[in-house]
Amino acid sequence: MSETEYVVLLDDFGNEIGTAPKADVHDTDTRLHLAFSCHVVNSQGQVLVTRRALHKKTWPGVWTNSFCGHPGPGEAMTAAVHRRGEFEVGLRVRDVELALPTFRYRAVDASGIVEHEICPVYVARTDDEPQPHPDEVAEYRWVDPLELAASLESTPWAFSPWLVLQAQQLHLFDPAPAVRRAS
Repeated sequence: MSETEYVVLLDDFGNEIGTAPKADVHDTDTRLHLAFSCHVVNSQGQVLVTRRALHKKTWPGVWTNSFCGHPGPGEAMTAAVHRRGEFEVGLRVRDVELALPTFRYRAVDASGIVEHEICPVYVARTDDEPQPHPDEVAEYRWVDPLELAASLESTPWAFSPWLVLQAQQLHLFDPAPAVRRAS
């Protein structure tokens, strides 16, 4: 892919202040920028988790949410969610809902690379089976939300820090969805 991908840079209040090439943004002093995370749920109520490709710059080989991405300059966030869903995991998602509009985090991986994002979190639905892009995803699993919550609590180091933080705030991982499925 020869086309340069840009991310939207933000000030501390979340206002756009410019753009930068994605390849230049993630380093040991990453500037605050706009991103998103998406959790995909199937009709059985299972959540798709993915393991990041082993050559990813940040958190290689770590289990995380279904997919993440960065909207391009001027791109609507839901358009970016659909675009990355198709590219990263080969899914056409539907019923895209904003679950955590103000999610924000800063985390440093073992190599010293920093993620520093205002990252609205979405939940979407699909009944399709993923066809992951090998540059993005090493493997995937559909998991019960309660089992995922238990794993996140007992072994948080095995997951991306943003997934751990999101799970603490998302009702998707509460017992209530399992109860509603059963009724």
